[in-house]
Amino acid sequence: MQQEIRFATFNVYNLAPAGARLYDNLAPYTPEETEAKIDWTARQLDTLNADVIGFQEVFSQATLAEVLSRTRRYREALHIGFDPDPGADKLTPSVALVSRLPLAAAPEPLPYFPSGIAMPPGNRDPERFTRPPLHAQIELAPGLVADVLVVHLKSRRPDYRTGDTGDDPQLFALASLRSLIRRGTEAAALRVILSRLGREHHRPRIVLGDFNDVADAVTTGIVLGIGGPAGDRLYDACGMQRRQDRVRHVGFSNLHEGQYTTIDHILVSSEFNPELPGALGEIADVVYLNDHLDLGLPEASDHGQVLARLRLFERAEGEPEGDG
Repeated sequence: MQQEIRFATFNVYNLAPAGARLYDNLAPYTPEETEAKIDWTARQLDTLNADVIGFQEVFSQATLAEVLSRTRRYREALHIGFDPDPGADKLTPSVALVSRLPLAAAPEPLPYFPSGIAMPPGNRDPERFTRPPLHAQIELAPGLVADVLVVHLKSRRPDYRTGDTGDDPQLFALASLRSLIRRGTEAAALRVILSRLGREHHRPRIVLGDFNDVADAVTTGIVLGIGGPAGDRLYDACGMQRRQDRVRHVGFSNLHEGQYTTIDHILVSSEFNPELPGALGEIADVVYLNDHLDLGLPEASDHGQVLARLRLFERAEGEPEGDG
C-alpha cells in the first residue's frame, strides 16, 4: 500500500488557447504567449509531482490536456474537467482535477446550491456557484476511498450592477459587499455538501481550492465547520502538518499590491487529524511553490501552488482500511 499521497491545488491563471476572449479588459493570448504558458505550467506540474491536483481558472480543458501531454509525470494521469457552454459569448473559468490514483465512481460537477441555500433576492444566478465545484471519489488505497472536492469560491472583485463604476465610493463598497455575500453563500453551500458527504458515506473528505480568503476568514471558517461537531469538521492542512518550522515557514500563495497572503488551501477531514481517535493518517508537511510570484514571470500563474504530503498509517493485517 502506498504510504504517502501528495495532494496539490493549482490556480493556473487564465489557462486558455490563443485568441480566446476571456475578459473585456484583457487582450487574448498570442500563440507565443500561449506556448510559453503551457510550457511553464507543464514544468511546474512535474516539479509538484503530486498524486492528485485540483486546478482553478481553466478556460479550456483541451489546453490543460495539452499541458499534461508535455509533462513527464502526467501523460497517463486521469484528467477530469467539464468545459463551459461553447456557445457563450465569452469563455468562463472552470475547475479540473488530475489524478494518478484510480477513481471509485464517475466524477460530477456540482453547479447548484443544496436545497435551502440561496443568494438574497435580486441577485443573478441566486442558486448557482460562480464556478461549479468538482466532486470525485478517489481510491487512496485498496478499500479506502476519499471524497475529493475541487473548488474556486467567488473572488473579491467588486460585483457591480449594470452602469455602476468604481468612481463612486459607495457603489464600490456595495459591489464589494455583494461579492462577499456571494462568497459567503458559496461557502455555506459547500459546508452543507461536505456535511452531507460525511453523513452519507463516512469517508475521508479533502478539499483543494482557491478560497479567495485567508484560512481564518469567516468564509473559510464556514467551510471548515468551525463550531460544529468534531467529526464533521475539516482542518487546514497547513495548521495540521507534523513539521512545524516557524522560522522557515514561508507559506503564501498570492502577491497582490505588495501584500503576501495565502488564499489557496487544502482542507482535510478528521480522519487525518492524528489527535482524534480512529485517524487514518496525518499531514507530514505542506510546501508552497511561490518563487515565481516574486520573479514576475509573464507566463506564470499569479498564484503559488500548495502541496500537502499526506502519510497513511500502517494497519494491522486484516484490519479494514475504511468504510468505502
